[in-house]
Amino acid sequence: MNILIAPDKFKGTLTGMEAACSIRDGWSTTRPEDDLRILPICDGGDGFGERLAELEKAKPVDCQTVDAAHRPLTAKWWWQEQQKMAIIESACIIGLAQLPSSRYHPFQLDTFGLGKVLLEVAKRGAETCVVGIGGSATNDGGFGMAKALGWRFENKAGEAITEWTDLDQLSLASAPSKRHLFEHLLIASDVENLLLGDKGASRIYGPQKGLRESDMEKSEACFRSLSRQVDALTGHEWRLEPGSGAAGGLGYGLMAFLGGKAESGFDFFADRADLNTQLAWADLVITGEGSLDLSSLMGKCVGNVAEKCREMGKPCIGIGGIVRNKEKLSNLFTGIYSITPDLTDQVSALKFASKWLKELSKKASNDIQV
Repeated sequence: MNILIAPDKFKGTLTGMEAACSIRDGWSTTRPEDDLRILPICDGGDGFGERLAELEKAKPVDCQTVDAAHRPLTAKWWWQEQQKMAIIESACIIGLAQLPSSRYHPFQLDTFGLGKVLLEVAKRGAETCVVGIGGSATNDGGFGMAKALGWRFENKAGEAITEWTDLDQLSLASAPSKRHLFEHLLIASDVENLLLGDKGASRIYGPQKGLRESDMEKSEACFRSLSRQVDALTGHEWRLEPGSGAAGGLGYGLMAFLGGKAESGFDFFADRADLNTQLAWADLVITGEGSLDLSSLMGKCVGNVAEKCREMGKPCIGIGGIVRNKEKLSNLFTGIYSITPDLTDQVSALKFASKWLKELSKKASNDIQV
């Protein structure tokens, strides 16, 4: 059988590549005759930059900047000389993974460090810039990034606003002489939420970053004021664009301040990886992620792979560190397998993720009927 192994990362334990190799190694011990291909998948979140760089043969570049809390950081981006294309993974700069757990509140964080990297990329001569925006720690609407790019924000007294939490006092926004740094700026994200409202940046994704219910009114007021001024200045209602609420409003910032265009991170990756051809080759597809649940079907990589398999009539196995709502997932997957609680407890699963993923893959391979 031809088996395509196409998992996302198992967040906090294994990268997509590590997960794919573990599944492959487990499967091959019981079915060595099968032809196995690995294709770790990603969208715009953690691991996006490295995976896309592998596909595009882009080289890593180190850059001095700051993280979301303005602590000095040596960040990495990738450069494809022939295409004059830069690849940036926001999570490598302003991501939650860059910060100590629970030390900072989102009101203390911003996207300034990403802006500094964008300026470095522009100096390199990039014509196309691809920015994956998942996994961010910030909720500032791109304010910090805009400051780094030369935008100025003032209150009614003409005083500079330096913290995004003071944007509810915004009276004037001024753009730098050169607004757009690239011919093409692609925002890779699979989130279509708008900037404001009950399904906006703050209310839907803010709690994951530490926003409390008591913070919501302040956040919304700041975003309303920012978007009112910037949309008027630029002549476009960016706050109403799908994806403007992605990554704490960073989607909005990249559109409004830099003229970026949002595109599905998964679709962009799938096109570059020639995923449809890989699926056509396969007799069986194995995908998975750390937590396989209903959110996996809401525009995330694993659900997208499974949906493509259904469209092409290919059986698809779903593997997760933990699986929730298995009954509802079963409509999309031929088989569903979980490390916890099927094989071990959560502590062991996290500590020895590769080992247990191999064992789970063995179990799945034994269930296959030739």
